[in-house]
Amino acid sequence: MKSLLFLVLISACWAEPHPGNSSLEHERIVHIQENGPRLLVVAEQAKIFSHRGGNVTLPCKFYHEHTSAAGSGTHKIRVKWTKLTYDYLKEVDVFVAMGHHRKSYGSYQGRVSLRESSENDASLVVTNIRLEDYGRYKCEVIEGLEDDTAVVTLNLEGVVFPYSPRLGRYNLNFHEAQRACVEQDSVIASFDQLYDAWRSGLDWCNAGWLSDGSVQYPITKPREPCGGKDTVPGVRNYGFWDKDKSRYDVFCFTSNFNGRFYYLIHPSKLTYDEAVQACLKDGSQIAKVGQIFAAWKLLGYDRCDAGWLADGSVRYPISRPRKRCSPSEAAVRFVGFPDKKHKLYGVYCFRAYN
Repeated sequence: MKSLLFLVLISACWAEPHPGNSSLEHERIVHIQENGPRLLVVAEQAKIFSHRGGNVTLPCKFYHEHTSAAGSGTHKIRVKWTKLTYDYLKEVDVFVAMGHHRKSYGSYQGRVSLRESSENDASLVVTNIRLEDYGRYKCEVIEGLEDDTAVVTLNLEGVVFPYSPRLGRYNLNFHEAQRACVEQDSVIASFDQLYDAWRSGLDWCNAGWLSDGSVQYPITKPREPCGGKDTVPGVRNYGFWDKDKSRYDVFCFTSNFNGRFYYLIHPSKLTYDEAVQACLKDGSQIAKVGQIFAAWKLLGYDRCDAGWLADGSVRYPISRPRKRCSPSEAAVRFVGFPDKKHKLYGVYCFRAYN
């Protein structure tokens, strides 16, 4: 008897509503429609590539599994874009749209909108790309009780470089490392960016902070001081450390720039203060470390003359290795942090375009 009653109840749950049913009975039956159209959200491309200052569209479209229509028409479509953090536990609001209402958040204000090339297009247009825009974005579409998501990665063309201050090796906590990168026209690099740089040949034995709070370093040529000569090449991981108390170097990431990087032709060598003034007199500013790396890596800038940079360091970029100018490899050569008042060098300047 109990089995028969159970079957009757199941049959009632799946029954179609009858015109003679009371309003209460009707509501009980139509709350859940297992056979109705299921919302699907799709990103046509999982990765999108761009560069600083560029414009990009992060693709996202929504469909119903059992129909060709974009929406059922019963509920308003809500589209929400967020940026995922490295651990996926936190999300940063980017943009929300529902009907005619639109809202963008934080640094994205005035730079994001929906493409809306069709009824089911929820793609996000981002203009004037910034270095910190790099990362993974989630497109969420909600219609009534249904929702689905897709994730798109925004990659930026750029260069990763190791950085330590005048104080020397291992002198930055995590927050100081973040500021140091920003001061040099860059942002603290992510693990993915460091990994890509390692695959492109970056080899650096000093451990540095990454954006997720971990400390790592890339090795392409294993050797004793860098994890041992019998180890395999790879990105060595020190793990996660106290962001306030632990001190390391940092890996920074920068992309192309809207301006001109150049070595200033001057009749004499200069002290640091004289170098700063010489750039200003030429309508420019003394260049930053991120700018010399971007010019070297992305533009192939090559010059054998050592010159002052904004942080007080002296460097020079070599794209074509040759005798007396980095004979073994293409690199931004580091001379050091000379005495600013007495040592004389050339200077690299940067003029921003309006």
